[in-house]
Amino acid sequence: MIGKTISHYRILEKLGGGAMGEVYRAEDVKLKRSVVLKFLPPEWSRDPEAKQRFIQEAQVASILDHTNICIIHEIDETKDGQIFMVLTFYEGETLKKKIQRELLKLKEAVDIAIQVASGLGKAHEMGIVHRDIKPANLMITKNGIVKIVDFGLAKLAGEAKLTRARTIMGTVAYLSPEQARGEEVDQRTDIWSLGVVLYQMVTGQLPFEGEYEQAIIYSILNQKPQPLTRLRPGLPVELERIVNRALAKNPDVRYQKAKDILVDLKAFRKEIGSKSSRDRSSVKELPPSIAVLPFTNLSADKEQDYFCDGMAEEIINSLTHLESLRVVARTSTFSFKGKETDIREIGRKLNVEKVLEGSVRKAGNRLRITAQLVNVADGYHLWSGKYDRNMEDVFAIQDEISLNIVDNLKVKLLGEEKAKLMKRHTEDPDAYSLYLRGRYFWNKRTEESLRKAIQYFEQAIERDSGYALAYAGLADSYILLSEYSILPPRDAFLKAKAAVMRALQIEETLAEAHTSLALIKTYNDWDWVGAEKEFKQAIEFNPGYATAHQWFAENLTMRGKYEQAVSESKQAKELDPLSLVIGVTSAITLFCGTRQYDGVIEECQEVLEMDPNFGGALNILGMVYRERAMYQEAIETFQKARTFDEGNTWVTGELGHVYALSGKRSAAQKVLEELEQLSKRRYVPPDNIALVYLGLGKKKRAFEYLEKAYQDRSVGLCWLKADPIFDSLRSDSRYTALLKKIRLEK
Repeated sequence: MIGKTISHYRILEKLGGGAMGEVYRAEDVKLKRSVVLKFLPPEWSRDPEAKQRFIQEAQVASILDHTNICIIHEIDETKDGQIFMVLTFYEGETLKKKIQRELLKLKEAVDIAIQVASGLGKAHEMGIVHRDIKPANLMITKNGIVKIVDFGLAKLAGEAKLTRARTIMGTVAYLSPEQARGEEVDQRTDIWSLGVVLYQMVTGQLPFEGEYEQAIIYSILNQKPQPLTRLRPGLPVELERIVNRALAKNPDVRYQKAKDILVDLKAFRKEIGSKSSRDRSSVKELPPSIAVLPFTNLSADKEQDYFCDGMAEEIINSLTHLESLRVVARTSTFSFKGKETDIREIGRKLNVEKVLEGSVRKAGNRLRITAQLVNVADGYHLWSGKYDRNMEDVFAIQDEISLNIVDNLKVKLLGEEKAKLMKRHTEDPDAYSLYLRGRYFWNKRTEESLRKAIQYFEQAIERDSGYALAYAGLADSYILLSEYSILPPRDAFLKAKAAVMRALQIEETLAEAHTSLALIKTYNDWDWVGAEKEFKQAIEFNPGYATAHQWFAENLTMRGKYEQAVSESKQAKELDPLSLVIGVTSAITLFCGTRQYDGVIEECQEVLEMDPNFGGALNILGMVYRERAMYQEAIETFQKARTFDEGNTWVTGELGHVYALSGKRSAAQKVLEELEQLSKRRYVPPDNIALVYLGLGKKKRAFEYLEKAYQDRSVGLCWLKADPIFDSLRSDSRYTALLKKIRLEK
């Protein structure tokens, strides 16, 4: 074709081609200008359907007059019957080539998405759905103007359907779920594809991938893409919200019109435009990142695991105070404990550049500690250290390791950061060792381990009465004993509050203590404003403390402040991406706030992929089935949750509630009897029993137990406003009165 003249167009070069035609650059010899010719493949010229679709493309493009849509000049046919159209030639490149060459800066990616949304808005107004939005069909001119090209798969409203029933049209990686299923589509399918393109522009990869087409389709229909902030830390949470809504698998949950996503994108562009250049995310501007793995125990005494874990945890806690360093939280890094996982795989899963690994050999008072800072990309050791010291030197060793990390990562210490990095909460090695034992057992989170943790924290305090962290650990243990319904709230929170106030008296800037106090104000005092103040104080003192963000998200969810809750849960997840508990917090926030149950299921499945037996995720999944009236599925899921979350009487109450809803009233009655008998041996929150009565439709009895829960200050009562299980009570004056008593309504 090169050099051939067709009509008054001399073909100069081939630009590309696809299933719907070959594309060439040509010279208009009459008007002396460059144009683009697009030809229907010769073998398709005899196919009436393909030929009609090609003509339709010309008709569609010719009636769309918009800055961001390509201009078509004419449609013609060669002497041998091959149809072609003539379009404007634009100097520039496709978005596909641009993405292949570089990772786009945030503002540039958003600008491109805005222009695409604007062009699609015009097309949708005229009843036209593109159905093949992808980087190859988006031309970026030298002036930065986006042109949507190739309306070969467009569908005009009112036109006869040109595709056969259940036929998939479009490029697989950019298909919407409804396209992938071969269903009828509308403008929302273009919004999905735009979401895929935006995701790809800011991360450099597709949200749904696979080795072959059917694998990609399976991913589109069943899997959740990795969060943007995990692939590119530092991206604003608001952008992730926009992309997630565009990629909602249920079209009814997605943006309904192009102008809707256009409004959000423009507002977001204005927001990032008002920030300093440091906040305008680009790859070079992202802070360095590190994961500190649990140190390997090389001691003869295997019970020294607590000390090895504690060494790594203390280094993590020190580094989180550095604003210019992203540090992955303990839960995520410790998920690799005891596993022979390649450093590159760890780096990929945690999205970090550097990993610190080490070992400890402890014999009596002697320590041998080794540490290596490894570059994830090539496995190169940036720094290594070996320490043969006495136990009294453990604090100096931690300081030296932390400072070497800072030096090798080229992190600049700001203001008081060095003091925070080297902060010592005790000078007594024995008290420190006891504290590490306490945290080791606290992290196991069973009744037995929490009681052991209390013993060790108390022993640490006996050794050093000024050990603020030990008091904070003591408070956290009592809080969990109440949250897990092991101790009555009044007893547990009285002891927790005394411990946390002592911690703050010793060290008023301790983030862990402010977080614990915030939780006490939430669960026990119902002082919602005071709790928020404490959470914000904790985050100010230590922005990298994932637990503060997580519990703040729960507090906001309870109060109905769902947008803020989603933001906090996302920040927690960014800091601790593999935390099962934080994953459940994210799910419960969506469950109560948006009631977008597909998204909740995806969050739960993500947690269950890491641990199929995690009771918290199973509980939320059962709640989703309950709300969807899938009672048998709910019953089976709650039964499984009970197996792996033994002693959780809230789950038992949920099970009784669903038995009743499904018509199995005798089974629900047996659950009531079980809870009543159990309450004679241990504390059972009255609101757990209220759930069963609520399912049975006995509102009077349900309110009696909710009133008892109020008298007990039961933790579960905090969810009265947010949990959909209470929807049937919302019109009742007794419900409103109860909300006012716990200060969730004025």
